[in-house]
Amino acid sequence: MEFSSRRRKFATTPQMELYGLPLQFYGQPPLENISLAEFETFAVERLKLLKTVENLGVSYVKLSEQYIKKLDFEFKNLNFPYRVDADDRKPQCGPSEYEKRRKDHISHFILRLAYCQTEDLRRWFIQQEVDLLRYRFNDLHPKLKLEFLHKNNLEYDAISIEEKQVLQDKLIDSSYGVSGITVEDQDFYKVPFQDALDLVRTRKVYLKAGYVYIPHQDVVTIVLNDFRTRLSKALALTARSLPAVHSDERLQPLLTHLSHSYLGQDYSIQKNVGKISLEQIDSLSGKSFPLCMRQLHQSLRENHHLRHGGRMQYGLFLKGIGLSLEQALQFWRSEFTRGKVDADKFDKAYAYNIRHMFGKEGKRTDYTPYSCMKVILSNPPSQGDHHGCPFRHSDSELLKQKLQFYKVSPSGISQIMDLVKGMHYQLACQKYFELTHNVEDANFSLNHPNQYFVESQKILGGGKDAKREMVDTPQRSQGNSAFKNSPAPREKAAAPANTNASQDSAEMSEDLDSYFEEV
Repeated sequence: MEFSSRRRKFATTPQMELYGLPLQFYGQPPLENISLAEFETFAVERLKLLKTVENLGVSYVKLSEQYIKKLDFEFKNLNFPYRVDADDRKPQCGPSEYEKRRKDHISHFILRLAYCQTEDLRRWFIQQEVDLLRYRFNDLHPKLKLEFLHKNNLEYDAISIEEKQVLQDKLIDSSYGVSGITVEDQDFYKVPFQDALDLVRTRKVYLKAGYVYIPHQDVVTIVLNDFRTRLSKALALTARSLPAVHSDERLQPLLTHLSHSYLGQDYSIQKNVGKISLEQIDSLSGKSFPLCMRQLHQSLRENHHLRHGGRMQYGLFLKGIGLSLEQALQFWRSEFTRGKVDADKFDKAYAYNIRHMFGKEGKRTDYTPYSCMKVILSNPPSQGDHHGCPFRHSDSELLKQKLQFYKVSPSGISQIMDLVKGMHYQLACQKYFELTHNVEDANFSLNHPNQYFVESQKILGGGKDAKREMVDTPQRSQGNSAFKNSPAPREKAAAPANTNASQDSAEMSEDLDSYFEEV
């Protein structure tokens, strides 16, 4: 596969025809060559957009004024197609708008490759893309809506004036927002009921002889159902081609990191190392640890041992909140020797592992604390394990019991469980943060357990030095992180990826995992 950077001449081409409308169903994959740097940047920025769509969809009523205002800002900020006028169509689409549409097209297909790998990933990707299409379709001028429908073979016939008059009372009674006055001024479409099951289920349309009569403003439901079906089939087909894609050593690490994406603070670089004392850990675990780390700490205290996955997840978290290497060795030695591991065995079997985690052994890699997406999507816990995300991996009844034990109110538990059922695991954790810190709005988007700790310390007024230093550390970009020996991606991709470095990253991860295997 060849990746090259070339200047595109702005002329009438098949791609120009493809981008003739500001919105599409992504039926045709892009055929041009792009650089790895552009590949990274497009993917990261679309992922930011989809995560914003997810957060806003839970926090606000979809298509409400606040929802639209915040999405408008994100579209402008990330330079995606935005509020195109009716006259801004082919061939008037200028170079600037063309580039936005090109980016929209290519970035969608890149994320298809990253998010077709598991059922959970596919489900999340489809939902966010459907919500995104709803917002964009409703924002289109009516003329462009009709052109979009015709281009995608969604041509439904409007009923005649005579039929509308015969069915007028039925249409008024069954259609939301339709009155005797407005029914005469708008089109109604006769559509097979299976194409509008959502409207039938919620009884928002008139159903007769296998057809429903849909007012023009509700035609978006048909568009979304059709898009969801097409995208679901496309992701299944894409999944079959993954072996061929993964054989490309340049793309495989990047696609893996995209699906485990983290777009925030870099918690591997700490200036406040040693400012957290060992005596504070028990207190901090109850006040400022996210639920995943709180359960790991509790299990460690009760069993005086954690298996490989738990040691990795919790050990890197403690490193991220400021525990020094010396403190970490003391902490783990003290706890393990209370169980079945004597001091000599600890020094032989575990001390090297901890020094390796801090970059003092082996390849001297500064390993990064796990992001929420990495905790949720990689290395699921098995029997006897305590790592992972409680909102993703715990049985629902067990999760309720944990929340009750930690004194979360019944109404709060209900809110959290609703988010869990909707597979919004990070938002469920954020709601847990709000409930346990008595705040109505956390005013941040939770993406990392160490971010949870920092934000908690801000509210509680403790750890001011740690807070200041952590905020001053560099930001991670998603793109280059796949090539920087770190599980957490960075925020902006500015340079081409280094293929050798990506191979080193995979090798180092395997090495670290092997060092932590049970003896």
